[in-house]
Amino acid sequence: MSRTASTAPRTRRTPIIVVTILLALAAGGGYLAWQHLRGSASPAEQYQLVAVQRADVEDLVTATGTLQPRDYVDVGAQVSGQLKRFHVEVGSEVKAGDLLAEIDATVLQSKVDATRAQLRNLRAQLTDRESSLTLAEIQHRRQQNLIAEEATTTESLQQAEATLRSVRAQIEALKAQIDQVESNLRADEANLQYTRIEAPIAGTVVSISARQGQALNATQQAPVILRVADLSTMTVQTQVSEADVGRLRLGMDAYFTTLGNPGQRWTGSLRKIEPTPTVTNNVVLYNALFDVPNPDRRLMTQMTAQVFFVVARAADALSVPMGALSNLAGAGVRSPGAAAARTGAGNGAAATERMRRPSAEGNGRAGRPRDAAGPRSATVRVLAGDGSIEERQVQVGVTSRIAAQIVDGLQEGEQVVAGLRLASAGGQQGGPMPRLPR
Repeated sequence: MSRTASTAPRTRRTPIIVVTILLALAAGGGYLAWQHLRGSASPAEQYQLVAVQRADVEDLVTATGTLQPRDYVDVGAQVSGQLKRFHVEVGSEVKAGDLLAEIDATVLQSKVDATRAQLRNLRAQLTDRESSLTLAEIQHRRQQNLIAEEATTTESLQQAEATLRSVRAQIEALKAQIDQVESNLRADEANLQYTRIEAPIAGTVVSISARQGQALNATQQAPVILRVADLSTMTVQTQVSEADVGRLRLGMDAYFTTLGNPGQRWTGSLRKIEPTPTVTNNVVLYNALFDVPNPDRRLMTQMTAQVFFVVARAADALSVPMGALSNLAGAGVRSPGAAAARTGAGNGAAATERMRRPSAEGNGRAGRPRDAAGPRSATVRVLAGDGSIEERQVQVGVTSRIAAQIVDGLQEGEQVVAGLRLASAGGQQGGPMPRLPR
């Protein structure tokens, strides 16, 4: 009875063991089949392939700037008084000499009138002294004639001479006083004219900082009333970091976009790099300036500009993504596309050996630093005619953040490896490659 009870559980465990063995064999066979399928995957299925195509490649220095009028004048008051009236408003177009505002001229007008009255008084005194001079000269000649005939005394002649010299001195003093008063009158008339504030240049009134009826005090410094700017030409003032300012040169091409219209470019050339930097949060920045025409007045003061200084440009050149390059001379960092091509499994032993073996063209070739003149050497992985992947040495010209110019080593339409399409274990597809700019 006990032997029958002990053999019953053993009989029930036998099918479970058999099922487990079968499942293990099936899993092993599936894994081997998956490895076989994965090893036989074509390069087009395993890698991200990008065609060599023509595009414009630009090496850029980027910065942020603001727009300012190239020519502007802060118009101030040169005399004190109450701001009587404005003849313009913000946005008004003015010409040089146009009346902008007026200051109450009552006090200055009265001062001019008083100076003119003083000048007339002095001129009348001068006329009286000139009459006295004429009489003194006549008396002096009479005394000289009489002394010649011994009809008068020497004392009378000396007295006539003294009177003549005195009248002449009085005339000279009056002339000096008249010159002084005339000078004061010119200053008073100028101050009176300063009550009429006129436009110094042709342009647009871009700001008004005073109000009608406000009392202006110009004793110590001229208070600014408004600003007139010529908006036909704008200056882009950018701040370039100390790491990039060494790549700038005067006269180089530059362009920018605005926040309101990012699809349009405004172009110019670098005019000035200010030698004195500004330090913000321990960051050293240098001001770089360039001008752009603004005939339609679409650019306005204080607009934010995204600026691009063109260090080098290659137009309609053969180009590949930067991810397709490896061992770029002067770069010092291996691109992700090259790393994927080297470490990707499942392309066959022969293809793997070709990927690992450097090409004869690249052996012994000296690389150039990034900023050196002339092309630089690099390595790309190219899809061969038999479907395998081969390494090829190329010459790289201008590079940007996303693309590189190929000077020699590739033909238009060839397929290059830009990344790994299948992950090494999960089989998930990688992200799409960026589209090259035309």
